[in-house]
Amino acid sequence: MGQMPFETAAVGNVRVHVCPTEKFKTTTIAAMIQQELTPETVTKTALLPSVLQRGTVSHPSTLQLKRKLEDLYGATLHTEVFKRGERHIMHVGLEIANGRYLSESPKLLREGVAFLMEVLTRPVVEDGGFRRAYVEAEKKNLKQKIESLLDDKIRYAAQRCIAAMCDGEPFGLFVYGRTEDLPSIDPIQLYTYYRQVIETCPIDFFFVGNVSTDDAAALVRELFPYSEGERPPVEVNREQPTVKQVKEVVDRLDVIQGKLNMGCRTGVTIRDDDYVPLLMYNGILGGFPHSKLFMNVREKASLAYYASSRLESHKGILTIQSGIEIANYQKALDIIRKQLEAMRRGEITDRELSQTRATLSNQLRERQDRPYELIDFAYHSLLSGREWSLDQLLKGIESVDKEDVRRVAEQVQLDTIYFLRDKGGKSDGAH
Repeated sequence: MGQMPFETAAVGNVRVHVCPTEKFKTTTIAAMIQQELTPETVTKTALLPSVLQRGTVSHPSTLQLKRKLEDLYGATLHTEVFKRGERHIMHVGLEIANGRYLSESPKLLREGVAFLMEVLTRPVVEDGGFRRAYVEAEKKNLKQKIESLLDDKIRYAAQRCIAAMCDGEPFGLFVYGRTEDLPSIDPIQLYTYYRQVIETCPIDFFFVGNVSTDDAAALVRELFPYSEGERPPVEVNREQPTVKQVKEVVDRLDVIQGKLNMGCRTGVTIRDDDYVPLLMYNGILGGFPHSKLFMNVREKASLAYYASSRLESHKGILTIQSGIEIANYQKALDIIRKQLEAMRRGEITDRELSQTRATLSNQLRERQDRPYELIDFAYHSLLSGREWSLDQLLKGIESVDKEDVRRVAEQVQLDTIYFLRDKGGKSDGAH
């Protein structure tokens, strides 16, 4: 099964990417707006999408906005922010029924695009800024979202590990920003920032569904009013810092289960030739239930409730996360380090290699079955400046051998050991 490719058209200063397919009964439209990840803008960027989806000039209340979505045959509006390396991305998406399957509404696509563009470009404005009630309500919601991180200890430990590892680097910032920034954000200031973003930041529009590139480009040309002028590319620092000394960080909270997280610098990103061997490395180390971390830390030694690893391919970082009994800190740490060392020595079984190949390939193929995953896959290539097609990745995975994985393993440097443990109790090796 081949990848469904996107066709790209330039419309003024924005790009339109279309995947024409009859596979889905819906059309998915998404606007991706990239911004540099900085301490000054992180909280405002996180706040913007939720303020934009509160109301537009034609549909100024949440209720009217919901009614409009119902009129569009139950369309769904979706907004979020995420990080890709040191870029902060705003995503505003709409999933709409395909008008070709609805005899009474052939113009549904145009109506959907017009609505999405209105959400993006015609928000409710009063006294030279966003509507105050909306900004205040969304600031409150964002504050709760940031603070709720503490309630999810797995996510909290993951973020604290990254923040410690990337202290002083933009990537260390939490995707939803910082509560201390919220009091100073007012409706006029946020609106001024929004205008700057919508007029000058790189924007990519994606369409997945039974739609032609010409039609999609024509709709964007007609309905997006900010396609003139310059949109300079977002510059990000691609340097891979070398590890001089492993950082050890311990947090003490009211917890029963410990969280042992580790951050590694891989020296490899999605732009590099070794990206595919790195995918295999992560899969064998901790990406899947047959991996070394899962089998050795959880299954054989019964030391962890969970043990896995994941990649951030734009930043070149690999993180290990495990949930352990607090008293087992040193044992678990020793076994995890042993797995890193085994990878470095190329101690990989044929079974680990073949199972990882099969699981990773299936995972990539399954991504072709969901429109937003297709968009995400294409956007990875676009952001990295390196085109990776599904076929390229699958062929690469098939041809990776133990030596390739070992070569990548040699570059992986442990940077940070983070342990979230209980408040009291005697020392268990992590102080």
